[in-house]
Amino acid sequence: MSKVLDIVTAVIRDQDGRMLLVRKRGTAIFMKPGGKRDGDEDDLTALARELDEELGCRLVSATLLGRFSAPAANEAGFTVQSATYLAVVEGEIAAQAEIEELAWIDPAAPPAGLPLAPLLKDEVIPALLALA
Repeated sequence: MSKVLDIVTAVIRDQDGRMLLVRKRGTAIFMKPGGKRDGDEDDLTALARELDEELGCRLVSATLLGRFSAPAANEAGFTVQSATYLAVVEGEIAAQAEIEELAWIDPAAPPAGLPLAPLLKDEVIPALLALA
């Protein structure tokens, strides 16, 4: 039986429709910003805290895109379960805390060779494209 990581993540898009991805220090795979809840935090409290810590921006609003599950990108033998929100943020976005690199991608045409987390590639991007 695989272990489960329960997280909350954000789909942040710019004015051109590109989606923000992050890469954590010491890893090669890009994923959505977000993370685990602290204690009994609800989704939006956790998401606001994670976005502030990782990117230095403030969560303005969030709408649930869906709840998704896939093999974890950086933890072998784990499954990640994500409540993923379409998020609107304000403030200057910059890599902070454990985030080493940011990338803005077109979800309809991710760059070849950019390693994407299974949850992002197999679940979130198809759900996002289905909205369009």
